[in-house]
Amino acid sequence: MTYNPLTLPHRRGMWSAACWLLLIFLSLQPMSARRYPPIHLKIVHTSDVHGRVLDALPKICAYVDSLRERSDLGLIVTDAGDVLQGHPAAYYYNYIDTVSPHIVASAMNRVGYDAMTLGNHDIEASHSTYDRFVRQCSFPVLGANIIDVSTGRPYLHPYTIIERQGLRIAVLGLITPAIPHWVPQSLWSGLRFDEMVSTAQRWVNVIRRKEHPDMIIGLFHSGWDADKGIRTTDYDEDATRLVAEQVDGFDIILYGHDHQRNIAEATSPSGRKVLCMGPTNRGACFAVADIYFDRNTYGDITGKRIYGRMLETHALRDSISPWLLTQQQAVETYMNQEVAVLDSDLREREAFFGPSAFMSLIHEMQFELASDAQISLAAPLSYDATIHAGTIRISDMFKLYKYENLLYTMRLSGRELQQVLEMSYDLWVGTMQSASDHLLLMDSFVTNRGNIRWELRNMAFNFDAAAGIRYTVDVTRPYGQKVNILGMEDGTPFHPDSIYLVAVNSYRAGGGGELLTRGAGIELDELPSRVVASTARDMRYYLIEMLRQRRTVRPTCRRNWQFVPQEWTVPAATRDSLLLFPQRAEGWQH
Repeated sequence: MTYNPLTLPHRRGMWSAACWLLLIFLSLQPMSARRYPPIHLKIVHTSDVHGRVLDALPKICAYVDSLRERSDLGLIVTDAGDVLQGHPAAYYYNYIDTVSPHIVASAMNRVGYDAMTLGNHDIEASHSTYDRFVRQCSFPVLGANIIDVSTGRPYLHPYTIIERQGLRIAVLGLITPAIPHWVPQSLWSGLRFDEMVSTAQRWVNVIRRKEHPDMIIGLFHSGWDADKGIRTTDYDEDATRLVAEQVDGFDIILYGHDHQRNIAEATSPSGRKVLCMGPTNRGACFAVADIYFDRNTYGDITGKRIYGRMLETHALRDSISPWLLTQQQAVETYMNQEVAVLDSDLREREAFFGPSAFMSLIHEMQFELASDAQISLAAPLSYDATIHAGTIRISDMFKLYKYENLLYTMRLSGRELQQVLEMSYDLWVGTMQSASDHLLLMDSFVTNRGNIRWELRNMAFNFDAAAGIRYTVDVTRPYGQKVNILGMEDGTPFHPDSIYLVAVNSYRAGGGGELLTRGAGIELDELPSRVVASTARDMRYYLIEMLRQRRTVRPTCRRNWQFVPQEWTVPAATRDSLLLFPQRAEGWQH
């Protein structure tokens, strides 16, 4: 017969007493014997989604949902603006159905964003549109430097406090102050946009004094490199790096606007390292930051460790979005409306390597709308849109013309026009030293999967080409000597000192891309006086009407310019096309 001695009465009493003595002993041990694990905070950050709520955002939502299932971390989801333009879903709820809940607000509410800033393209959607959007968001929309001129106070929340895992996290929102130079004043009446560095300093001081946060996050719709954006004596368009380096208090800055994938570390005036992260556009990738708050033996925070990375959205599992089903059906009904019939494919990628039927159609529309214009300037807006032969639908119009720009007619001298083109092509192509060089200015990077991907170094929507004149672009010549204007397309001479009426979109006419300011040397304040006419509605609306009237569209290419020397540029164009558009370059034709 076996037995457990601990079950005997006297043994059981001795064992109980021993357990109590052990607990008392442990409770009397010094605090140094205890260990507090770090607090883990994770941030998911998007920017410049441009209305992609039916494809990119459901994937990101599935990823965020999976993180919310974990109890070991605190999660914050942010966005840096430009959500209300660039996709039919946003356009439909901006201008067609203005009564129902906005699909972008519905989608972002479902994802569970904690904060966002407005972007310049959100402002361009119109005062009534972004006001309605802000009201429908279940999270704070920030803008410390968007000032209501009637009160002198921020029009939106300047910052918000988020509590996670016992921590107080402050998020300060700022927008690029360059809005007035791209967006007509009627769309932001009653507002002004203050300079970012001084605004950030003022509000960081307020946050520290009033909120005593454990961490301060900057949430900016402003690019990284000030040298690549508009710079005036009053402000910088792209001021994220300047704020990080000139304002103490930020732990991490999450930004957007320049569409450039970037993870960088800046040093504040006090020597603090500030992680700065900006993803690309259209939800192609998003930023993820992991922050570990180390604690001492008393549980107090002693330091932070911050790590950042980018995740590719296409690598995530697909997610159906029944929460958008009704709104999605309304958008699809609108997008499927027939406009015209196209008799051959239109490929935007061809525009990077010379004249193209894609851009010729844009120039044709601009000449039709601006009947007095002698010259048209236009750039590709969507990077690699393709419209296939057959029935053209409303959805195709967003590939053909991405943004809700108006069309302006401006007065420019021939010399100013040439300088615009010089800067445009300097952003577009390199200076070839040999036949083996790249034609286009491109950079490569390694994806999360270890693949090498090539991207254009600069924004394609600043690659203006002209119609109405004949010219060559000599890629062996330096900046200022590349463009040789041979004459007008109708055979008449072109004169540098003559004044021409030029059709341009409202973004360019307001100083966007700096082609008219830094390129042509026109003062920003002078640009409005150069405008002699404007359309009442966005160019996509007129493009739709133009194609509906034609019913059948037969694209033609106006070959009014070319890259030279062709014995170098044609092979280089083929090589660069294979790098930019792998697996798809067979569709390119010179």
